[in-house]
Amino acid sequence: MNTGAGQGEDDSEKVSRQQSRLERKMKRTAMLTQGILENDGNIEQVISRRDGIDDNLLRKYNIWRQDNDYPDALIRIMKDQLIMGRVYLSLASSQGETELSLELTRRTKEIRQALGQANLDSELSPSVSEKVKAMGIILSKAREQLYDCKSVIKKLRAMLQGSEDHSRSLHKQSAVLRQLVAKTIPKGLHCLSLWLMAEYNLLPEEKKNFGGQEKLEDTSLYHYALFSDNVIATAVVINSTVYNAKDSEFHVFHIVTDKLNYPAMKMWFLSNPPGKATIEVQKIEDFKWLNSSYCPVLRQLQTATAQEYYFKADHPATIAVASNNLKYRNPKYLSMLNHLRFYLPEVYPKLDKILFLDDDIVVQSDLTPLWSVDLRGNVNGAVETCGESFHRFDKYLNFSNPSISENFDPNACGWAYGMNIFDLQEWKERNMTGVYHRWQSMNEQRDLWKLGTLPPGLITFYNSTYPLDKHWHLLGLGYDGNIEAEDIGAAAVIHYNGNMKPWLDLAMEKYKSYWTRYLDLGHPFLQRCNIHL
Repeated sequence: MNTGAGQGEDDSEKVSRQQSRLERKMKRTAMLTQGILENDGNIEQVISRRDGIDDNLLRKYNIWRQDNDYPDALIRIMKDQLIMGRVYLSLASSQGETELSLELTRRTKEIRQALGQANLDSELSPSVSEKVKAMGIILSKAREQLYDCKSVIKKLRAMLQGSEDHSRSLHKQSAVLRQLVAKTIPKGLHCLSLWLMAEYNLLPEEKKNFGGQEKLEDTSLYHYALFSDNVIATAVVINSTVYNAKDSEFHVFHIVTDKLNYPAMKMWFLSNPPGKATIEVQKIEDFKWLNSSYCPVLRQLQTATAQEYYFKADHPATIAVASNNLKYRNPKYLSMLNHLRFYLPEVYPKLDKILFLDDDIVVQSDLTPLWSVDLRGNVNGAVETCGESFHRFDKYLNFSNPSISENFDPNACGWAYGMNIFDLQEWKERNMTGVYHRWQSMNEQRDLWKLGTLPPGLITFYNSTYPLDKHWHLLGLGYDGNIEAEDIGAAAVIHYNGNMKPWLDLAMEKYKSYWTRYLDLGHPFLQRCNIHL
């Protein structure tokens, strides 16, 4: 048997079949390409296949999916016409074709007006087909008189560049508007505070106090610190913590707010006690020791330089400057409630350990095991946030300054505020508040870091922070739309850090339910203020 000859015949047949398939593929490609050119080059021919523009034509508009109906197929044609109208209008003007320019201007205006704000073909006027036909005729005429491949490509590139520039400008404007919305108190929340304040003022004095005050300094219990002027956000944090706690009667929540929101905060928890947990509400104005002679940041905020820096009244020259100004004027950078985290031993001198919580978090599991974590002599227990080169010290601190570069590692891993377990005994032994004061005093000109409390936190607790397991604290729900549901479900605490807070219209819908499930939207106070989150 001549196996070599048989093998040769098999190879020949295989090559023949491959060649046949290749020829058929090239033929189909040629037909498809011809279809593209015909549709792209002469819109009038496409439109004139029938007296009107019907579904048969629209099904064929998209060459890649000819078997589908598109509810906006005609709108696509009109947008294409507007683009080519701009191209040919530019060419006609540059070549002195006045009559053609006027006709293109008129037809383009008609199409633009007919298109309006429509998103579907059903929203267009019945007379639009005649306008599309007329535009197709003038585009065909312009193509015959003016078409030059290089000129058309040059104009389309210029239009693309202009669109990209406009898109960047809109993006910056959007960033400014997002910051404005993020810094604004929603009307419903303002209404809620007013109603609660009014109700509190009507209470007899003997009903204005919480029970369980003997637990406030009991070191055998689980103590939480929460500093906020947002009643509804504070309620969600405490409700979610208590709901997921095994024994709520052993949990004590220490809330500090400002004088303005103190009555509302107290009234909410007096009328909505969180299970068997203990509540304490204080106002920061009662901490007489927290004054400018003791607190560097408070002293700095009172200087003329700081006032000019944080309250710039001049009109910004650019969108970028406006964005920066808004960032500087964020109330959280000015509020002492935000800086109070550096004074935990002074606020709670009798406690040994405390869990600090931000008001934009949701608790999803029992947090009591955190009190049993061995911090190995460290002061702060926190989840680290660095991944490869992201969120390391050089992102937050100015390493061009010798005071920073000589004392810190630029590649040191950052960590997150929002859910931190603090050993207050170790804090006092190491005088961490004194460390904070020293560095804050050095930063009076803001040349070590610019904004916020995280940079001074990284400095203060440098080499004094124990990394907690990452499941304890998941960040990003206030700015990152790509967090997996599995990751959210596995996290003990989820954090809406960023501008898109769950109580704002800016919030991402996909993450809202994790927050609203711990809020009774049918509550009379919320209904009265039309709060429907």
